[in-house]
Amino acid sequence: MNEPTQRPALSHVEETASGAESRMVDVGAKSETARSALARARVVFPPGVLAGILREGGPKGAVTEVARAAGILAAKRTGELIPMCHPLGLDHVEIRFDAPAEAGDEGCADALEVRCRAACTGRTGVEMEAMVGASVAALTVYDMTKGLDKGIRIEAVELLEKRGGKSGTWRADEH
Repeated sequence: MNEPTQRPALSHVEETASGAESRMVDVGAKSETARSALARARVVFPPGVLAGILREGGPKGAVTEVARAAGILAAKRTGELIPMCHPLGLDHVEIRFDAPAEAGDEGCADALEVRCRAACTGRTGVEMEAMVGASVAALTVYDMTKGLDKGIRIEAVELLEKRGGKSGTWRADEH
């Protein structure tokens, strides 16, 4: 029988006499280190739709370029969107789009993978910035292409890797 594993306490929850209260973690005593994170989101299209977008663009224009700009902007503003995130001065944000070589094959749903890498030198990690960047870029792809088919969906927003800080490097099992 497996022993139950004890999870660490949540850093953004403080137990008080009146119950649990949310709080922003004080990172003032942490040393600044190089930090980076990679996240992804998948935009899944009905068969044949993605191939046309990659070949001809979408009904609203250059899909990936508008989505790239939106993802970068969103990553830079994560501290304004997620209440307990610290505002960070990002050193770098990169949005990349990957489509399978077989995009457009008859009977096969097509997926566009959106990857966002964020980096900074700071006292706290950039995981949320990478995830927000990937998410907003994926949402922008949806907005730019929804006129072609309402069956487009966004799925699998996830952290793939983080580096830096006290906990070092972490990678998802598969990416």
